[in-house]
Amino acid sequence: MARRGIRLTSGQDLGPLSPCVRNTLRMVTRAVTQLYDDVLRPSGLRVTQFSILATIGRIGEANLKQLEDTLAIDQTTLTRSLNLLERDGVMERASHPDARIRAMKLTSKGRRALEAARPLWARAQDKVLRELGTKAWADAQRRLAHLLYVAVKRRGPSRGRRRGRPRSAPRRRSRVAG
Repeated sequence: MARRGIRLTSGQDLGPLSPCVRNTLRMVTRAVTQLYDDVLRPSGLRVTQFSILATIGRIGEANLKQLEDTLAIDQTTLTRSLNLLERDGVMERASHPDARIRAMKLTSKGRRALEAARPLWARAQDKVLRELGTKAWADAQRRLAHLLYVAVKRRGPSRGRRRGRPRSAPRRRSRVAG
């Protein structure tokens, strides 16, 4: 597969894209994330934080599982982000009849931060859609939805990576000096 140089409309050469789907998607994701972060900077939120707050704001109160599924984010990353948002006072834990369920809701500070960030997010969104075109984006969404289906749905019920030693690795016994 031949690598092609990518030149932006601004004339900036991004160099050759990787033939690896994952590498190319990660490169694009990092660049688009940076674009949104730059536009959102005056709000004090990063785009990942904005997405979490917007989801909680839309649902009203959300637990970890709802956020993981809606945002397609792993629990470790989500928990780290939620802890920072809670520390900053934009989100708080909501009481839940089942104490094992960690539910979150926006604080008044969080609602204000989200409202301040919405027009900035819309500006970033408009910028990307103007450059890409709404028809091209609709086509890309269809293709990405199919890729998501292939990558996630067909993978089967095992969602996470197995941690720890492989089953075939022998178990070591520690020697205690005595």
